[in-house]
Amino acid sequence: MKILFNGRLTANNEAVISAFDHGFLYGMGLFETFRTYKGEPWLLDKHAERLAKGCELLGIRYVPDVDRMRGDVQALLEANGLEDGYIRWSVSAGEGAIGLPTDDYDKPNEIVYAKELAADDPATRKGKIVRQLKLPRSSPEGDVRLKSFHYMNNINAKRELNSEGARPGTEGLFLNKEGHVVEGMVSNVFWISDGVLYTPAESTGLLDGITRRHVLAMAKDMGIRTEQGLYGWDKLLYADEVFLTNSIQEIVPVTKVENIGGRGLNPGGCNSVGAITYTLMNKYREDAERNESR
Repeated sequence: MKILFNGRLTANNEAVISAFDHGFLYGMGLFETFRTYKGEPWLLDKHAERLAKGCELLGIRYVPDVDRMRGDVQALLEANGLEDGYIRWSVSAGEGAIGLPTDDYDKPNEIVYAKELAADDPATRKGKIVRQLKLPRSSPEGDVRLKSFHYMNNINAKRELNSEGARPGTEGLFLNKEGHVVEGMVSNVFWISDGVLYTPAESTGLLDGITRRHVLAMAKDMGIRTEQGLYGWDKLLYADEVFLTNSIQEIVPVTKVENIGGRGLNPGGCNSVGAITYTLMNKYREDAERNESR
C-alpha cells in the first residue's frame, strides 16, 4: 500500500513520524475523509476549507492547496491501482518539545491514505440499525467541534455497542449531557416527521459534516422544509423516516431505532426506505457523479 507522506509517495511501512510529534503526544492534528467519483474528489473545496479553518484555530501553519490536493489524490489512486477510493487526508502538528506549547506549529506533517471503496448503489442500499448510547457525547475541545485526532469518545462508544450485543453494523447515536440528540459515532443524523426534515443544531456539540451541509442545501433546493434545533430521543424514535450521513457512505437509511438495551421501533412503522430519504439518496449520488460542488 502506498501513502502520501509530506507530498511524496511512500510505502506505508516506510513512513516515519517522530515520537515527539504533537499529533502523537497530545492529539494535535486534524483530518478529512472524502471519496472520489470517476477519480475526482467530491466536495474537495469544502473539505479543504474546513481543514484550513481547523488548522488556523489550532495554530498549525498549514494551508491546503485544492489543486495540489486533487492531483495528489489522483496520483495516490493510481499508485494503489484504484479507480476510486476512500481518502483520508491527515495533518499532524509536527515535532515539538514535551510540554504544552505557546507558539504555532510551523512544520506540520501531511499524511494521505487511500483504500478501496465497497461496492454500493443507492437503489439497493440496505437500511441500518441505530441505537441510543449510554455514553454521552464529549463536549468539543474548543468553541466548535473539529475533525481532530481525538477519537476516544467514539472508540469507547463502539466498545459499548460490542459489549451490549448490538448487531454488527449498528450505529451508536450520542446524546449530550443535557439529553439532546447530537450525532452518530461516524455520522450526522436526520429524521423526517410530517414532511419536515430535522437535524440537531451545531450548538449540541456535533461535527458539522460536509455531507450534512450538502443534504441541507439539497433539501432547500427541493422545497423540503428543514429545522435545526435541540431534540430529545423521542423525536427520533417516533419519526416517519430516519437517515444518517457521512462523506464515505453518503446517505444511509435507518430501518430501526433502538433504545438503550436494544428494543426499538421501525421509522414509519415499516422496514422500507422512506420516500423522502430515497429521493435524497439518489439526488446526492447524481450530484456527486456530476461533481457539482456548491
